[in-house]
Amino acid sequence: MELLLKQTAAYQILSGDATSGKLSHAYMLYFPDGENLRSALKLFARQFFLTDKLSLIENESLTDLKIYPEKDKKLTAEAASQIVADGAIKPVAHDKKLFVISGFNDASPVFQNKLLKILEEPPTGVYFLLGVTATSSVLPTVLSRVKLLEVPPFTERQVFAALERQNPNPDNAVAAASCGGILGEAQNLLKGEWYADVRTAANEICSVNTLSAATVSAVKWGDFKYKKELLSEMQRRYFAVVKRYATNSDYSGEISVGTAIYAVERINSALTDIKFNANFSSLLYTLLMDIVQFESRGRR
Repeated sequence: MELLLKQTAAYQILSGDATSGKLSHAYMLYFPDGENLRSALKLFARQFFLTDKLSLIENESLTDLKIYPEKDKKLTAEAASQIVADGAIKPVAHDKKLFVISGFNDASPVFQNKLLKILEEPPTGVYFLLGVTATSSVLPTVLSRVKLLEVPPFTERQVFAALERQNPNPDNAVAAASCGGILGEAQNLLKGEWYADVRTAANEICSVNTLSAATVSAVKWGDFKYKKELLSEMQRRYFAVVKRYATNSDYSGEISVGTAIYAVERINSALTDIKFNANFSSLLYTLLMDIVQFESRGRR
């Protein structure tokens, strides 16, 4: 993940501020990956300290680096009061004291309000780095006091490359395609035995070639847990057919290349529709019916 983050505009902005000696007193890192937010904040925190002891930052044991919430604790009003009191104390071993607050968007209005004054006028040498996965619950008065650093979702290719660097795995491709650009989501998908279920479902559904079989599959898999992942795996398989045709013009598969291309495009629409369609069985039947009928028209 470190490589991914260092390539972002947000990291480059903070790095430039640090290099030029123009650090703002408070930053907010918007990073929609709750699983990796705390780690991302610690990477960004390095820019505030000229030290080669990166393990101290990673282990959250560097003097003058305060990371909240503390282990097994929440962002309470008491914690906010503690931050304000601690902020009045000068740095001990460095020229800066940095308060990192992860999951700031989950903090109550009371917590946020308690920090307003110190965010706007912090003591000399005191800085703040607030991490959020969304800004909608952050008070406008807080937003007006911070410099926003935004890390948008990564591309599918970037996520796949990151997963491969961590652990080469044949399931990485579908996890990258299914996570919406959120590395932590892809990592979570890879933790369970979910892909075996997705593969079984995709094998059966992609072999459907009649309307009656489409009905049976739609009913059977209508309550499938990993709906988006299933559609993504189906799309990957149809796209593989297109690639086989592209590299071997004599290739003869179960469906035509035209149908495979149509299926890829049609699943794109289904992946959008699934966000608004609660009846997955109906969506799946309509998708399979369209693919079967397209193939049938092509064979006439």
